[in-house]
Amino acid sequence: MAVNEVLYGEILGPEDGARREKRVRSRFWATVRKAARAIPFVDDVVAAYFCALDPATPPRVKGIILGALAYFVLPLDAVPDILAGVGFTDDITVLLAAISVVGAHIKPAHREAARQALAGDEATG
Repeated sequence: MAVNEVLYGEILGPEDGARREKRVRSRFWATVRKAARAIPFVDDVVAAYFCALDPATPPRVKGIILGALAYFVLPLDAVPDILAGVGFTDDITVLLAAISVVGAHIKPAHREAARQALAGDEATG
């Protein structure tokens, strides 16, 4: 491989921010419902989602969050999510890394929106 070749992720591939945001928006809640028990920090994941949708969030931060969330919502990834016990381990790793990098941008308003969304989701089953 030449040094100047650009490699895009085998899983995510090249994608503009608007397209990635649309993909995340369309699959996020179904994936969260499915993974909620496997991800002990699901409230942070939902807060990061709201941070990514916030127009005040810097584009670089949005890109990091949306990239991690896109990996989370994709049906095909390195470890299939349907594998009991280990299916979300790769997703958890990617999400933890992204949240640790951009955590300072996740504001109290994003966390409150996450709490409300998760409380509403629990109320509806």
